[in-house]
Amino acid sequence: MFQNDDQFSMDRRAALQNIGLALLSAGVVNTTTDTGSLFAADGTPEFDDSRLGELKDLSGYFPFKPSESPEEWRERAEYVKRQIKVAAGVWPEPEKMKIEATLHGKVDRDDYTVEKVFFESSPGLFVTGNLYRPKGKQGPFPMILSPHGHFAQGRFYDSGEKRVKEDIKAGAEKYEVGGRYPLQARCVQLTRMGCMVFHYDMLGYADGFSLSSKLIHGFAKQRPAMSSEKNWGLFSAQSELRLINALGLQTLNSIRALDWVSAMPEVDTKRIGITGASGGGTQTFILAAIDDRISAAFPAVMVSTAMQGGCTCENATYLRIDTGNIEFAALLAPRPIGMSAANDWTKEIETKGLPELKQHFKMMGVPENVVGKYYPFPHNYNYVSRAMMYEFFNQHFKLGKTSPIIEPDFQPLTREELTVWSKKYPGPPSDEQSEIKILHALARNNADQIKRLTPKDSGSLAKYKKIVGGAFEVMVGRTFPEADDVKVENLSEEEKQGYRQYQTLLKNERYGEVTPTLFLLPNEWNQKVVIWLHDQGKSGLLQKDGSLTAPIQRLVEAGTAVAGIDVLYQGDFNQNQPAPREMPVVKNPREFAGFTLGYNHPVFSKQVHDVLNVLSFSKNHKSNPQSISLVGFGFSGVRAAAACAHSPELIDQLAVDTGGFRFAEVTQIRDLRLWPGAVKYGDVNGLLSLCQPASLWIAGDSATVPKLVQATYNSAGLLNKVEMFNEKTNRENSAVDWLIKG
Repeated sequence: MFQNDDQFSMDRRAALQNIGLALLSAGVVNTTTDTGSLFAADGTPEFDDSRLGELKDLSGYFPFKPSESPEEWRERAEYVKRQIKVAAGVWPEPEKMKIEATLHGKVDRDDYTVEKVFFESSPGLFVTGNLYRPKGKQGPFPMILSPHGHFAQGRFYDSGEKRVKEDIKAGAEKYEVGGRYPLQARCVQLTRMGCMVFHYDMLGYADGFSLSSKLIHGFAKQRPAMSSEKNWGLFSAQSELRLINALGLQTLNSIRALDWVSAMPEVDTKRIGITGASGGGTQTFILAAIDDRISAAFPAVMVSTAMQGGCTCENATYLRIDTGNIEFAALLAPRPIGMSAANDWTKEIETKGLPELKQHFKMMGVPENVVGKYYPFPHNYNYVSRAMMYEFFNQHFKLGKTSPIIEPDFQPLTREELTVWSKKYPGPPSDEQSEIKILHALARNNADQIKRLTPKDSGSLAKYKKIVGGAFEVMVGRTFPEADDVKVENLSEEEKQGYRQYQTLLKNERYGEVTPTLFLLPNEWNQKVVIWLHDQGKSGLLQKDGSLTAPIQRLVEAGTAVAGIDVLYQGDFNQNQPAPREMPVVKNPREFAGFTLGYNHPVFSKQVHDVLNVLSFSKNHKSNPQSISLVGFGFSGVRAAAACAHSPELIDQLAVDTGGFRFAEVTQIRDLRLWPGAVKYGDVNGLLSLCQPASLWIAGDSATVPKLVQATYNSAGLLNKVEMFNEKTNRENSAVDWLIKG
């Protein structure tokens, strides 16, 4: 059994063994000739890995830990904002477009007017709503955006005579008209306070039926006919690969609504607010979090450390991994935010979430800019909550109204007076073919926007890396592990002919992850390390009799240390139970990826984490290897490309052969290879395009370097470091030739 470094006699052989310990760390627990099983005799794992535990879902616990300083927060806030934008499909930000809004059907009241509005936010996708304007007052006016949330019939909501009487009796409402038409009531009152208000539809509600409510909010089961590579719709694997989802479509509509009102000459762009309840509360804090043009926000009955939003329109892949609605609210600071809570998942806001937000806003120098209040009523945006909201905007927009603000009666608009569609302006179709047209048009526009980022020089390369590299960083979901994060536990070591073989566990203590690793250390080590990823895990480096495969043998004979790993669900992970055949999901019967992947990393990302762990251990060790190379064949080549794209400055050489795999071929929502966003950001070639300054060896069917890779490496002045190999056979040995030569 090995001992500590200072107990070795420093003859040549011991010195070589000492190098091995320097690479692998001290502490071998036994000397054995087997492969070092990681499981006890009864089949239970000898190690704990957080990724093998229960998945987190929308009903978990989502606390917020305030940053220590504004500087620390700025770094964190930049990442979380980008995470939201990537999840919502608006990273990079949608390009500005001239909005051709149609306004018609003006209704004139004594002190305000209401107009019908519709415009396209993307081809075939409409923003629909009503614009309220004060009468007899001089602008510029504050503007309040008002997404309504999951009220029956949306803007057309009428609670009914019976319900409003019950609400008045309970103290939830004060007046019959306002209580019966609470969505109109808040628009009218804010307008009477001197604001303009744009009350717009959630998708699928009222006039927003270009995508139906059944699809946007009621989707439950996958549609095979809408899930192919070419004929795909919302909630499919193909839409996930492009990060097109219901939350993102509504966010796009909100951004376009904000674009539209910001361009109005009569709007005071320094006083643009937003308020909505429930699902409208989600839209409120999502838009306010990512767009600084919102200067104050009041999300009602939605911000909490508990349930984060139960609808498909409130969830998206990547959205709440390691974050949540309280932190989204924190993103407004130093801008003001007000929140009401009710007898629902928000009921504990005053003791869970609000204290941390107060600490956060105090740290940001504006303790007065956050307020939250619980009211003992069911889920609502009732008179009591609306009164709180009126006072909030009165204070922060300096409207000059005397408190308490009373919501007087008004004459409600009929459905006919509210609806934007008519014989003159017929509504759009709402079927599967129109759904396909809308989504595919958006996908093409997004692809064109990414394509226009293709770099031509060092300046445009930096922008490309910020956008595309920034997206992949969110998709991987992990910074490069720090030196102190990854510890090693050696399970066995064995003397072989010309090298030593080590079975180890690399433990990322920060995240509770374990990566089973096989290290091969030549007796005459040349200070180079190759991390070889194989679709069979670390066992793929060995033949059945335990000897090395030919390519690995050649590397070891050349003096290069080799590491093989079992990524999640490979090799040793499967001794206790078989690897899942499908993507594990949370206990939600609705077949929407966002309910799982909005809170948990995709399997592919988790497997890339394993690669990053071994990279960090190798890079940060006191042996200080002179070079680290990364190799992958088959789907493992894609993992290698992703790890290199994430941390290219740490890798000297990357050799990949993906066997022609592209994420675009994934059509099943539970395919273990599904990596949402991959197609949007360039697929496998998008990953390879971010790998400079690493030297690159690519096996493929073409003799020429992929255009995107060529563009980025050429812009970096490193095109000479890219080599294509297009022979059909002998690819692994050819990669070894390249590695040894390099």
